[in-house]
Amino acid sequence: MQSIEDKKRLISYLTEFVTENRKNRFDAVINDRMNHLQIVVEDIYQGHNASAVIRSCDCFGIQYMHFIENKNTMKVNNEIALGAGSWVSVKKHSNTKQCLTDLKKQGFKIVATTPHKNDCTIDNLPIHQKTALVFGTELNGITQDVMDVADEFVKIPMYGFTESFNISVSAALCMYELTTRIRKEVPDYKLSETEKTDVYLEWLKNSIEKSDAIIEEYLINKRV
Repeated sequence: MQSIEDKKRLISYLTEFVTENRKNRFDAVINDRMNHLQIVVEDIYQGHNASAVIRSCDCFGIQYMHFIENKNTMKVNNEIALGAGSWVSVKKHSNTKQCLTDLKKQGFKIVATTPHKNDCTIDNLPIHQKTALVFGTELNGITQDVMDVADEFVKIPMYGFTESFNISVSAALCMYELTTRIRKEVPDYKLSETEKTDVYLEWLKNSIEKSDAIIEEYLINKRV
């Protein structure tokens, strides 16, 4: 396993293969990326919804997103995602309870979105603890497994006849509300130095053609 210093040296080398504008863009974006809020989606089966949620994560500076694939495999539509999958760290899971339990062990509060619970509205959700916000399937919403593990339930206030938003719309609204408040009220919402290094390195790998071969050559030369 590479140390953080080894990774930083590799980053310095790989930046030679990207334009100055791209490097400057990376430097600006990485400094406002957050780990205080993570997004979890359970068994989304429509590719355009999954893609839109990834895109919203990138736009709102949320670095980590989780796809739980109990029944449905994540499908990304690049025309909708617009390459956001290269910038958001997407983790896949095959079991809802295991995913959410692991997040709890990392210090995250599990907040499930559902219009059928009335614990609080999104604008009143406490934000100072790290939060994993969970969205369910397009038709049925969150499963009983999410209900069993969740610490809190939240909903978006609505005033029409329809009882729910499309999942991608719901996710975007929640992300806007929570990231805006987090940036104003939580002083340590940004990525740690280790997280920044790992993410920056992945961005470079995703941006450079044949990056694996370039890195392999770098490591060979380093050992010589």
